[in-house]
Amino acid sequence: MAGLADRKPATGKFAATGKDPLSKHSFEEKMAVVRETDKAVRKTKGIVSSTALWREFLDRKIIVSTDGARVDLQYCKPDFAVIAVAEGGGEKVRGAEACGVTGGWKELFRKGDHLEMAKAAVTQAQALAKAKHVKGERATVILDPSMVGLLSHEAVGHTVEGDFVLSGSVVKGKVGERVASDLVTLRDSGNPKEDPAAAGTIFADDEGTPCGAGTTVIEKGFLRSYLHDRETALSLGQPVTGNARAFEHTDEPIIRMTNTYILPGDWKDDEVVEDTKDGYLIKGAGGGQADANGEFMFMAQETYRVRKGVVGELFKSVTLSGQTFDLLKSVDAISRGFKFDLGSGFCGKFQAARVDGGGAFLRCQAILGGRQG
Repeated sequence: MAGLADRKPATGKFAATGKDPLSKHSFEEKMAVVRETDKAVRKTKGIVSSTALWREFLDRKIIVSTDGARVDLQYCKPDFAVIAVAEGGGEKVRGAEACGVTGGWKELFRKGDHLEMAKAAVTQAQALAKAKHVKGERATVILDPSMVGLLSHEAVGHTVEGDFVLSGSVVKGKVGERVASDLVTLRDSGNPKEDPAAAGTIFADDEGTPCGAGTTVIEKGFLRSYLHDRETALSLGQPVTGNARAFEHTDEPIIRMTNTYILPGDWKDDEVVEDTKDGYLIKGAGGGQADANGEFMFMAQETYRVRKGVVGELFKSVTLSGQTFDLLKSVDAISRGFKFDLGSGFCGKFQAARVDGGGAFLRCQAILGGRQG
């Protein structure tokens, strides 16, 4: 089926530059942040190297289409990261802190300034240098918001992008079927009410389609929608979702996520841990990958043993793997402590795109990879 699905075109002018726009801060001030951060990390005992990174995307697009789209979009999307590398037991380990937002200076550093981030990265690296390796096993795990964000984006989000669905991803033809526990509702939204400063926030896509309230991909465990541009929406018989994005004006808009996340549940954060008799607490997304079959492998920054509801020993270099929808079906607890925590960097599907992901603390079953030592 050739053609484009109908949609209401976006009109108007939208700007997201923050309460303290980056344009008010000089290049020299930003580089001073980088140098101060690097110096603070390197002077710490036990640290063998460091990285401090400042990156910002200043974007203005005017989109005009023959079917009525008339929209002027302006975004500021900065991110900052610090990495501290320590050595222990003949291995190098790293601690990392990163943040990325849609907005300005205040939004970027709303959770702490660059020196606080440096201190946190150093503390993490020093602790990991003394930690042991975990023994690989299938286990109960509690994922923190950054790991839930990574899972939502990499392991779920890419499988439901319309172009990948048409190519035969694992969820092709499964709309209306159960793919997760009834506790799981997963959304993708360019303008999330949970946090408009999330890094993937956009008001309209690059076909001139408004993002509106976003798209519920999974609702209480059932697959409800894919993510679309106008072409795949027509081919698959679903509404346009506003997910056609292009990095620059010379790039073709392709289907990309915006802010992809699992909605919070009813548990208190502490209750999820206290209710876990034997398992692990996974904190910090260390990167990883997933395929069209929903198989994934992610690195965890910090992994803690949980016994009888008490958080104990720290382990290093732990991987988390499994089949995405098997994991989602095993979810038996989600906390209220929602946040976006995946905004630093960008998604690299053929073109760069700023995205974000998040959730709350989520308990499920997965495979931990490690070794004795």
